[in-house]
Amino acid sequence: MAKDDMQYEEPEIIYIPDEEGNEEEFEVVMKFEVDGSDQKYMMVVPLNPDEDDEEAEEVYAFRYEEEGDDLKLYTIEDEEEWNMVEETFNTLLGEIDEND
Repeated sequence: MAKDDMQYEEPEIIYIPDEEGNEEEFEVVMKFEVDGSDQKYMMVVPLNPDEDDEEAEEVYAFRYEEEGDDLKLYTIEDEEEWNMVEETFNTLLGEIDEND
């Protein structure tokens, strides 16, 4: 496999139900663990956003746990935890940009 081919991995797609129980498709942008924590986090974006949707460009963050093939997502409600996740995501994103 050529080096360029490795950059084009199949995106990881997950389905998250909305408030009405309809499953929406999201692409996993990044998964990471925060230093000093055993918590795992994932950043996702809507796969097929509505063009009129103001949230179309938003990135959503979740804490997650994997149990076999099951994936459990938890919303981040604590402001301190959210700030830590946001800072880690921005740092990792900056490192990716530097490498490109």
